[in-house]
Amino acid sequence: MPYVSIRVAGQLNREQKAEICEGVTAVIAKAANKPKESIIIFIDEEDRDNISKGGVLMSDLVKQV
Repeated sequence: MPYVSIRVAGQLNREQKAEICEGVTAVIAKAANKPKESIIIFIDEEDRDNISKGGVLMSDLVKQV
């Protein structure tokens, strides 16, 4: 039974999560030759204050863009 963990900075809406899960499930099912029903996906939404890139918090990087 494949388990997939996806971590994102910030939040996704329900439609985005559904689209991601549908696409990832299709790819895993095809590549690993597993039934779609056996694939479990976890989506973890991380606060940008808890992630750093290049020593700068992601929340500060978003403000710079």
